[in-house]
Amino acid sequence: MDRVLVVDKPRGLTSHDVVERIRRSSRVPKVGHAGTLDPTATGVLLVLIGKATRLAQFLTEAQKEYRGHMVLGRTTDSQDLAGHVLTEQACDGVTREDVERAFDRFTGESDQVPPMVSAIKHKGAPLYALARKGIEVKREPRRIVVERLTLLSFAPPDIEFEIVCSKGTYVRTIAADVGEALGCGACLGALERRRSGPFSIENAIALRDAEALGRDVGSVGCSMFEALPGFPVLRIESSEAFLLASGSAITVAEGRVEAAGKHLRVTTDGVTLLAIGRALQAADGPGPVTVQPVRVFEPV
Repeated sequence: MDRVLVVDKPRGLTSHDVVERIRRSSRVPKVGHAGTLDPTATGVLLVLIGKATRLAQFLTEAQKEYRGHMVLGRTTDSQDLAGHVLTEQACDGVTREDVERAFDRFTGESDQVPPMVSAIKHKGAPLYALARKGIEVKREPRRIVVERLTLLSFAPPDIEFEIVCSKGTYVRTIAADVGEALGCGACLGALERRRSGPFSIENAIALRDAEALGRDVGSVGCSMFEALPGFPVLRIESSEAFLLASGSAITVAEGRVEAAGKHLRVTTDGVTLLAIGRALQAADGPGPVTVQPVRVFEPV
């Protein structure tokens, strides 16, 4: 049973809690997830079953879409309503136009310093564990891309928004930065992940329904091959599959590869994901393409 499930994570559970509940109900020993959601957040969580756990690094690269609630005039030590209040002030003078200008400011590429309340590790310890002990450490900024930050409703101190962003973007930090730009402070009130790559909330299954399926949980979700629709497909022969599965690179004609330099879904039957490979164009220009195995899933 090697599947990718799109689970609608309920509020109050960690991503690890969701994994453990599906592991217990399905009795599948190998279950993981791609793209952590905070306990206070809800929505799309990719749960990986069996060999699909080895897809995590490829699935987390995808663009994300969220719908959120922001509270103006309040800052907290966690940048959301779950934290201790640091400051409170009136936001009566803030207008819709002010918020939209601030949103424009944080749209595009920028460097973001991750919050202390995050799963990033410092010397082997997650930052959130250090934060609980009152320890704050220096964090290196990370490059993020906010493709779209849209104001949905404006009823101060509450505003609703939608954001489309790159991997590694902390929306709680966006909320705090917007509040700082407005001069009144802000924190995140609620957050729902609506999409992760090609997987949307409309296709998600409730956690309780996934648990109710028990051992039949593999009847929902998608196959490993289907989980990476953005990866070009390279269909190879059995002799080539043997070499690739053994860890050796293969050489294919240029016309067989759609995009050199990208990850490929390698298959022999068009259904089963044999491996993920990377196509490397020869340095001297057009010609045969070398495909190196990045991750092999099926023996030959």
